[in-house]
Amino acid sequence: MAVDQAPTRPSLSQRLAAAWDSDICWSFRHSPLAIVSAALLLLVAFTSSFAEVLMPQNPFDMMQLFLDKANLPPVWLEGGSWPYILGTDMQGRDVLSAIVYGSRISLLIGAASVLLSMSVGVLIGLLSGYLGGIVDNLLMRLGDAVMSIPTLLVAILVSAIFRGLLPPEFRDAFAPLILVLALTLTSWVVYARMVRAVTMVEAGKEYVLAARIIKVPRRRIILRHILPNVLAVALVTATLNLGLAILAEATLSFLGVGMPSAQPSLGTLIRIGNQYFFSGTWWIVLFPALQLTLIILAVNLLGDWLRDALNPKLK
Repeated sequence: MAVDQAPTRPSLSQRLAAAWDSDICWSFRHSPLAIVSAALLLLVAFTSSFAEVLMPQNPFDMMQLFLDKANLPPVWLEGGSWPYILGTDMQGRDVLSAIVYGSRISLLIGAASVLLSMSVGVLIGLLSGYLGGIVDNLLMRLGDAVMSIPTLLVAILVSAIFRGLLPPEFRDAFAPLILVLALTLTSWVVYARMVRAVTMVEAGKEYVLAARIIKVPRRRIILRHILPNVLAVALVTATLNLGLAILAEATLSFLGVGMPSAQPSLGTLIRIGNQYFFSGTWWIVLFPALQLTLIILAVNLLGDWLRDALNPKLK
């Protein structure tokens, strides 16, 4: 008599092989722009994470700054000095080190604001699309009110309010948190609207109607059945909006309401360097601006690829 055997779980190597042969991995392997963009973002993330080991100087440590090394040009120009590859600023701060440390701050603030915005937007979109009625009207009218005000104006207003409420000695320490909250307040509406639209479509499908008939709790229907089907849309939106979040943080810092000079992000470095651009020290503003441009370009290209890869109409 044959004995039924329980199905064996696939091994790690089998799961990795299946993931490698999946549609999205195949699309990634055949997209040179996606590969280059991902490699560039990984390089920026790696160097930013291990900046203390890789960089010749900590730009936040005043003990490592020397005024006799101020305003040195890049190393390939006359007057340049090793190890200051991209030169130094007016305080003797290594430009390359400042860019790497500033990239870390810009990426962390951008990623944190996108994650928080996506979480809030997905929750509001699910509730609005599934419950409908007065809940839908109230949440969407709130989103319309937020969207009717320019994004930067709302972010500047929120940042100014929080800075005014905090004691002066805590403003610099809480600057990243203030920026994340300011960017989240203006960004959640995009996720909420897209998730609401997908939720309204999914709520009318047979599997949701069947779950309602057998009295499945509403919370379980939303979390177990509808949420997995809206995550792809939210993920694509988050990838596309990451570049906008980094750019918004840089804009706020450039305007002086973002990160302080003692903890410079890329926007702060551009603002500081812009003040000395016409004095001949062009490298102080040029290289941070190029770094910011490359990061945003890589994020946008990767987001475009992910949007196309997850679009069933293009398969």
